[in-house]
Amino acid sequence: MIDFSKDKNQLQPLTLFSQSSLTDIILLLLIFFLLTSSFVTNLGIRVEIPRAEAGTTTDVNHISVSITADGNFFVDGNQTTRPQLADAIREAHQNRPQGTLVIRADRDSRVDDSVRIMNIGQALNMNIVMATERSDP
Repeated sequence: MIDFSKDKNQLQPLTLFSQSSLTDIILLLLIFFLLTSSFVTNLGIRVEIPRAEAGTTTDVNHISVSITADGNFFVDGNQTTRPQLADAIREAHQNRPQGTLVIRADRDSRVDDSVRIMNIGQALNMNIVMATERSDP
């Protein structure tokens, strides 16, 4: 029998472990999560929006108005009162004149509150969108 190994000695195990590939993976994951977290528009306000059969997504240039079930109003995450609602939407519209008004009303909120916000948006000549969740097929 012929021995093809160069040395009769046994090979030594690798004692050093390169962590550079692991740091690359962690860096890529970090960048991925940082980028995707900026796409989340939920402002931490608990609103159960109704479901719709078809839907579209909005761009990042929008003004979010949330209505909770107990009648609280939030404009871009900042709570406002009913009398100050028009001023808060007008101020947000001045900061983003091309912004679309996105209404996120809880399914148990009053329809009158949603209509009030739509009237304010109509008076400011804004595009108005009602946020819903896509229903399961």
